[in-house]
Amino acid sequence: MAAWATGIQLGPYVLIAPIGAGGMGEVWKARDTRLDRMVAIKRLKSEHSERFQREARAIAAFNHPHICQIYDVGPDYLVMEYIEGKPLKGPLPLDEALRLAMQIAGALEEAHARGILHRDLKPGNILVTDKGLTKLLDFGLAKLVNSDSEITMTIAGAVMGTPAYMSPEQAEGKPVDERSDVFSFGAVLYEMLCGRRAFEGMASVLRDDPTPLQSPVAAIVSRCLTKQPGQRYQTVTDIKTALEALATKPVEQGPSIAVLPFADMSPGKDNEYFSDGLAEEIINSLTHVPGLKVIARTSAFAFKGQQTDIRKIAEALGVTSVLEGSVRKAGNRIRVNAQLITSADGSHLWSERYDRDLADVFAVQDEIAAAIAAALQVKLSAAPRKHTPVLAAYEEFLKARHHLQRWTPDSAARARECLERAVAIDPGFALAHSDLGWCFFTLVTENQISPREAAALMSTEAQKALEIDPSLTDAHAVLGMVAVLDYDWNEAGRRFRLAMAREPIQPLVRDFYSLFYLAPLGRMEEAEEQLQRALQEDPLNLLFRATLGWYLLAAGRLTEGESILRQVLELDENFWLPYIWLGAYRAIEGRLSDALRFTEKAYSFASWNLTTAGQLAGILERTGDASRAQRLVEKLGDGTAFGAPGGFIAYHVVRSEIDLAAYWFEKAIEQRDTRAPWLFPKMLGDLLTSSPHWPRLAKMMNLPETAFN
Repeated sequence: MAAWATGIQLGPYVLIAPIGAGGMGEVWKARDTRLDRMVAIKRLKSEHSERFQREARAIAAFNHPHICQIYDVGPDYLVMEYIEGKPLKGPLPLDEALRLAMQIAGALEEAHARGILHRDLKPGNILVTDKGLTKLLDFGLAKLVNSDSEITMTIAGAVMGTPAYMSPEQAEGKPVDERSDVFSFGAVLYEMLCGRRAFEGMASVLRDDPTPLQSPVAAIVSRCLTKQPGQRYQTVTDIKTALEALATKPVEQGPSIAVLPFADMSPGKDNEYFSDGLAEEIINSLTHVPGLKVIARTSAFAFKGQQTDIRKIAEALGVTSVLEGSVRKAGNRIRVNAQLITSADGSHLWSERYDRDLADVFAVQDEIAAAIAAALQVKLSAAPRKHTPVLAAYEEFLKARHHLQRWTPDSAARARECLERAVAIDPGFALAHSDLGWCFFTLVTENQISPREAAALMSTEAQKALEIDPSLTDAHAVLGMVAVLDYDWNEAGRRFRLAMAREPIQPLVRDFYSLFYLAPLGRMEEAEEQLQRALQEDPLNLLFRATLGWYLLAAGRLTEGESILRQVLELDENFWLPYIWLGAYRAIEGRLSDALRFTEKAYSFASWNLTTAGQLAGILERTGDASRAQRLVEKLGDGTAFGAPGGFIAYHVVRSEIDLAAYWFEKAIEQRDTRAPWLFPKMLGDLLTSSPHWPRLAKMMNLPETAFN
């Protein structure tokens, strides 16, 4: 089968660009020269010609707004409707999930009415257009129910379909009917609602029940996913009717809360670390309440020092209630005032004052969390404290977290000092050991210690934490990052799976799992999903949102990516990361004046960042300011300083000097620069990953060379 390439003409169709490829063939965007419209052309490999003919016959039978249309058939290709959209992805708001689910059900209803089963229903085969319409794709496994005696297609004895979404009877090669698609629809709907798969694979489909949903749609999903076909909805029409009935009912929003930073009312106003820490500990306690949405610290504290109306804060964070309070710490006494406020009208649901000895602070935290749970009519299920820290160690622990939230040049170093004092005072304080491990990684990102030195220190502290408390999942995440620094992806995956095994999962852990493990391995859909879930709990986290924007740019979804990055700048116009990434992609497009404007802005806020300096130098060279460019290159020195290779990579890629960029990429890998596996490969499009150097670079990081293709 001869390779296709841009510009090839197939009859009246001119190939423009590849859209996707897989084991069975490829799909291209093309232009129909007769009608001057965009089309999608799908070609299957010769060994799958029977599947090709089946799909052509199946799709040709349809004329439905939510099924991709077929326009023409060539000798070895299909010409289909070109759809501007992206694959279906959860989690979605309930009303949006219901709306899209009814569209998908309508498409399946049409197929079943014509005697056609889909047999490969999954989110990747459902596109959502920019107008919010679903389009059902890929009827390559479709089968006429009464056409022949075939049960389930196989290739070399393997059941065809996608294991995580196929019904038990399809997985076992038994006869299938409409109810098999009903099961797959239930798996898709489950993922739409909660953002994670109902099943991990074929064994899970056959053996396990999915984690129950906390949703008004839970009963519908559960009935779809029953193992026995006779106990499911018998037709998609039945599901559609149930969804329509639910959509017409008013849906009550589940309880949700934001805990604002407590005001420091101490005489010297010098106990902010303590008042902030108390609020954060209450947040951590409330995350153990099933069914209660709790906003993470970063977003809840975004309103600190502002005189913003509580109802506006609740609206911005999407919560039904807000906890605010104050702390007065004097000597060995504390006074805590706390008020739980409903977002609907600003009224008080509960309030209390606690005058206690300082040593009673842990009891106060537990009492406030229990009172909130009672007021919201939810059940607090936090386990009893395994270890009550020595008070002096606990204060050092709170000071460390306070430093790390401030993002000053010496914040990580000061946090390290506090945490080292904490574990010296109380060696059994597992969480302080784990936080000290995270602190060492932060020192790497701030170029204060080398990755190799950090890895040894991180491993020591995380292992101590797990020896004290084997259930401390955060410590496994620290060890996952140690493995990442060593490019040991198997161990990194094992550790992150342990870190993600039990709720609640910190948004920061999701972010690290996404950024440092999933993204380097090219598992971008999963990486994006984890960031989306982190943003549900931490919606105002600028770093999470900016990273999501970068993912979309790197995937070629430029419009979506730029939209996300501009959202970040609306929240904080002084945050530098969106500017550097927007500048990079303007440079790729050849829009150098825009690239210069964005990168200059990034450099004005982050002149310390050597990658930004390198990118700016490259753009200045291309726009004619060679003298200033040279001064910036000199700032990178001889490249031996940690992080300097990243600056040279950016500089040479902007100038399309790929051989030199690859040379410096090797240096970044040797330094164990934490950005090497995820940022540098796609920093400026696919110039590096499509070059002859990429297989060697990927091998140096133990990555599959297909990770970014």
